Amino acid sequence: MINWKGVFPAVTTKFTSDDELDIKSFQSNIRTQMEAGVHGIILGGSLGEASTLTSREKATLIKATLEVLEEKIPAVLTIAEQSTEGAIEAVKAANESGIEGFMVLPPMRYKADDLETLTFFKKIAQSTDLPIMIYNNPVDYKILVTLDMFEELEVFKNIQAVKESTRDLSLVTKMINRFGDRYKILCGVDPMAYESLALGADGWVAGLVCAFPFETVAIYNLMEQGRYKEALKIYRWFFPLLELDIHPKLVQYIKLAEVATGLGTEHVRAPRLPLVGSERQRVLTIIQESLKSRPVLPNWEKIPM
Repeated sequence: MINWKGVFPAVTTKFTSDDELDIKSFQSNIRTQMEAGVHGIILGGSLGEASTLTSREKATLIKATLEVLEEKIPAVLTIAEQSTEGAIEAVKAANESGIEGFMVLPPMRYKADDLETLTFFKKIAQSTDLPIMIYNNPVDYKILVTLDMFEELEVFKNIQAVKESTRDLSLVTKMINRFGDRYKILCGVDPMAYESLALGADGWVAGLVCAFPFETVAIYNLMEQGRYKEALKIYRWFFPLLELDIHPKLVQYIKLAEVATGLGTEHVRAPRLPLVGSERQRVLTIIQESLKSRPVLPNWEKIPM
């Protein structure tokens, strides 16, 4: 059972200079995420470069993650496949791995219509008893999961949450007005997190948390405690960094930030390449200027989950 509430880092996959999995660095980052107080870990998303990973590597990352988590917080695996059969196979392979839930994208590459998308989600939900969060991101994946579609999916009790990445803040209110607390809503766009939480979102699937876990958790906890001005002060400082999350090269950008804060390496897997030239300098400048004014975080009471 997952409590879809709080900060869920979409963690990066760490590689060595020889393009092998860097498990030591990967686990070290997750330990820091736990120290900061995150509420779950999401594996194998676009930020995790999942499309470049083999099935064996994904299994290795699951095992490495569970070793660190020790069942203290849940591990969620992303399902992003081109076919319904492939998605179901991925779910079944992970069902007995210790993974506690799934974040499911619509069919990849093919722009499915509403009926096809619904059928895809229904068949995946029927293939597992584990909880599911639907990833709603029409900007990047060209398929919008509408309110009417969520109404049809209500009968599947294991479809419990949505990663809201439409960039339409009004959907937070529309979802709550229509479904109450039937679906937990987690913001999936870093530079819209404060606004989403203020509107009633339950959590934040975060990217820059990989490099700045303590600041990310501070914003969430302060918002939960009604300390909005304190949260907003941190958020405004954080905002230039958070905007790195909404670029096609978000993986390279966030990994460069991880290097700057000592929480990762810059190695990416081809076809991605490390940043070079003026683009690299621009991102480094954003990171370095932010680090110069990094805020002292206020204390807060630990929030029971």
